[in-house]
Amino acid sequence: MPNKRRPRKGSKAFSPRKRAQRQFPRLDAWPEIIEGPRIQGFAGYKAGMTHAFLVDYRPTSNTSGQEVQIPVTVLEVPPMKVAAVRFYESTSYGLKTVGEVWSDAVDETLIRLLPVPKNYDSKKAWEKFNGSDIEDVRLLAYTQPTLVKGVPKKMPEMMELRIGGGTIAARIDYAKSVLGKDIKITDFTKEGLMIDIAAVTKGKGFQGVTKRWGVKLLSHKNSKHRRMVGTLGPKRPGYVRPTVPQSGQVGYHQRTEFNKRILKIGDNGNDVTPKGGFLHYGEVTNPYVLIHGSVPGPTKRLIRLRDPVRKGGVELKEAPNLTYVSTESKQGA
Repeated sequence: MPNKRRPRKGSKAFSPRKRAQRQFPRLDAWPEIIEGPRIQGFAGYKAGMTHAFLVDYRPTSNTSGQEVQIPVTVLEVPPMKVAAVRFYESTSYGLKTVGEVWSDAVDETLIRLLPVPKNYDSKKAWEKFNGSDIEDVRLLAYTQPTLVKGVPKKMPEMMELRIGGGTIAARIDYAKSVLGKDIKITDFTKEGLMIDIAAVTKGKGFQGVTKRWGVKLLSHKNSKHRRMVGTLGPKRPGYVRPTVPQSGQVGYHQRTEFNKRILKIGDNGNDVTPKGGFLHYGEVTNPYVLIHGSVPGPTKRLIRLRDPVRKGGVELKEAPNLTYVSTESKQGA
């Protein structure tokens, strides 16, 4: 009989497994949309998880039309503020930045992140782009962590949000209308739609080969070590191949999860805050979003949302029917 084997648990597709460069993710791809113009992304803070009951909306499910219990993640999504508009042109090497138009007035908290000019004339800046061949329009928006009780920080995070849908002229007009103003989660999406979620996962530090790659424990007949690889490879070539599992960094990697469904968008955080608050977070006091399932990263981490680039799942004409969201205490759960 041949030996039973199994594939390696760790995927080399994510190698090298280094620590992420920064604590909030970068988005490199944006899908094309028809409706609009509107923003195609947003950001929020992970508060925690709870469970809820809803009427199963999946037509091919064994429990279709019945009330089922599901895990949900709560994201606190306070309004973001638009600091600038950035324009791109098309070149033979891809999109290239043409320039930016900044708002006349930005929050003082933005000074913690970058130098802000005092005497800035946005009208003159707009005139520079009259007649320019613009291919893409994006917003430079920043978060407002001072509004969130559960996140002990003051310095905002700044990121690009693409404006999609409509013509380029319509996108520019939309950018002018929101420059220097607050944008809300409802400007990006609505209940029942699918989104992509990107975040930096929970860091676990330097770990051994068994925890990192799931290699089989060695027999007790093998010297004095069990949690190690059996061999690093043959004598030749005279180096260790990158396919050999080895110890190193685990966690704190940027990961993107595709097609997560938004179950609910609300304004009153008391509707989802459990008794005693979320563990290591506290109370939700700003608008919130309920996501079906889990989300990468620990509590308090910034989570970025985006329109789905690989659209999937069931298209719903109405919002999911949530019948109950648990607010029981998570202390000791």
